[in-house]
Amino acid sequence: MMRKDSRLVLAIDETDGEKALRIVNDVKEHIDAVKINWPLILSAGPEMITRLSKMTDVICDLKVADIPNTVRLIVEGAVARGAAAVIVHAFTGEDSLKAAVDAAGGAEIYAVTEMSHPGGLTFTAKHAEEMTLLGIKCGADGFIAPATRPERIAEIRKIAGTKKILSPGVGAQGGSAASAISAGADHVIAGRAIYDSPDPKKAAAAIEEEIRSVL
Repeated sequence: MMRKDSRLVLAIDETDGEKALRIVNDVKEHIDAVKINWPLILSAGPEMITRLSKMTDVICDLKVADIPNTVRLIVEGAVARGAAAVIVHAFTGEDSLKAAVDAAGGAEIYAVTEMSHPGGLTFTAKHAEEMTLLGIKCGADGFIAPATRPERIAEIRKIAGTKKILSPGVGAQGGSAASAISAGADHVIAGRAIYDSPDPKKAAAAIEEEIRSVL
């Protein structure tokens, strides 16, 4: 289970594997986990999951959206390499989401409810509550809800109960860490605001302090 200390998750979409490792090593005292996506995995290889897992918990943000068998294979592969959690889409339906949960073993599954970018309003926002209910039914450990729209975090929290909520979009996308936590997020996710900073450690520490100011 991912720890809940700083309440900050670093999203790192660097395509330089060695640089990504240096940044995570530099900021690890200020984060609870690192979230990696396809850019890093495709450029540096899936072994990055294992290498990063030796520093901190790794969330594989693969946004898995496929038939149940393919979902199972992807989740099993990520967990076998050291992932502590995998992010999947819920819109694929009950059978695919349940396949992710069943394949996770001791790892956690987070289902996307509503995406943080403006395009998230087109489809995912309209069905976020339904997807949260589906995630609860299927046994997901938690949900992804947008820090860019903290009022939506509050709505998802009403449905999610004690399930965990991770909120992306802090920093470069305009979301506020303090607002997201105050609205009910357990962790906030920040990327470019940290890894594109001339001093990533200082940037991470500043977001951690912002979070602590509302706890």
